[in-house]
Amino acid sequence: MLHTAIDNDERAVASSPIMELRGIKMHYPVAKPMPFAPKKVVKALDGVDLKVLGSQTLGIIGESGCGKSTLARVLSGLEKPTEGKVLFDGVDINELRGAERAAMRRNIQLIFQDPYASLDPRMTVEQILSEPFEIHPDLVPKGGRKAKIAELMELVGLNPDHLGRYPHNFSGGQQQRIGIARGIALNPKVLICDEAVSALDVSVRAQVVNLLQDLQRELGLSFVFIAHDLQIVRHISDAVATMYLGRVVEQGSYAQVYDHSSHPYTQALLSAAPELRQGSNTARELIMLQGDPPSPIDPPAGCRFHTRCPIAQPSCSASEPDLEETAQGHQVRCFFPGPLAGRLN
Repeated sequence: MLHTAIDNDERAVASSPIMELRGIKMHYPVAKPMPFAPKKVVKALDGVDLKVLGSQTLGIIGESGCGKSTLARVLSGLEKPTEGKVLFDGVDINELRGAERAAMRRNIQLIFQDPYASLDPRMTVEQILSEPFEIHPDLVPKGGRKAKIAELMELVGLNPDHLGRYPHNFSGGQQQRIGIARGIALNPKVLICDEAVSALDVSVRAQVVNLLQDLQRELGLSFVFIAHDLQIVRHISDAVATMYLGRVVEQGSYAQVYDHSSHPYTQALLSAAPELRQGSNTARELIMLQGDPPSPIDPPAGCRFHTRCPIAQPSCSASEPDLEETAQGHQVRCFFPGPLAGRLN
C-alpha cells in the first residue's frame, strides 16, 4: 500500500522555489510538404510558468500530448526552450557554460518512463551506477566508488551482491530502482520523474512510490512527478498543475486541485478516474468531454479548451483568459471558474 500522505501541516509549510519556469515556450518546426507551403510549428509548450519548491513534490497531470514530457526535458536541460527562462536557484540554466553548467546538471536528474530502455543492456549494474562518477570524478574518489555504489543499491532496496548482473536479469520494478539509484547517485536537489511508474505492474507502483517518498524525506529531494495515474499523483504531491494543449490551466495545492478544482478540464479529468470519484470527499459526477484535443500546430483562438468545454460561452472564443488566483495559492485559467455541479445541461 502507499504510505500515508504527508500531514497537511507539513505540506502547508512555505518553501522557497528551487526551480522556476518563466514564460516557457517550446516550438518544434514541422517539415513542409511542399517548398512553398507556409511554415508551421508544433506548440508543445506555449507560455508555461511553474515553481518547484524545495523538498516538495510538484505533480503534473493532463492528457497525452498536453506537453508533460516536453516539460520534463526542458526542466532537466535536455532541450533549450524556444523562449523563456528555466531558473535553478535563481540562475537561468541555459545561460550556464563549462563547469557551472556541469554543476547544474548534477543537481537536476531525470527518471525515465521505460526502465529497461533507459539502461544500457551491455553494461552491468555496477558499470551503470559507476558512469555518473566517471562524468563527475571529483564527487567520489575512485577508491571509494565501490562502497558508494553498494550504498546506492541498499538505499533503493536492492542487493549489492547483484552488481555484476545485467539489466535483463532484473524485474521491471527492480530495473526502475536501478534507474532511481542512478538518478540520486550525484546527490541532486531535483529529481524529475517522467511517467516513472506507468510502465510498472500495478502491484509494483506503490512500492516504487513509497521508495521515492522515503528518499525525499531522507535526502531532502524536490520532485517533479509526471503521471497518468491520478491517484498516485494525489498521494505523492504537495502541489499539482493541470496542463492542456501546452498551457497550465490550473495549479495549487494537492487539496485545492483535487478536492476544490475550478477549471472544467481538471474536473473532467478527475471525474474520469473511478477511484477518485468513489474516494473523494465531494461527490464527483462523470463529465464526458466531446471531441478530441485540438492540434498543437493550430490551437483554437481564445480559450484553448472552449471547443470541448461544457460551459463555454461566446466570449471564451474571443480572448484567452489569464492564469488568475481564485484563492490563496490556487490559480485557474478560466473566465467562469468553479464547480460544474448544477451548471451542466
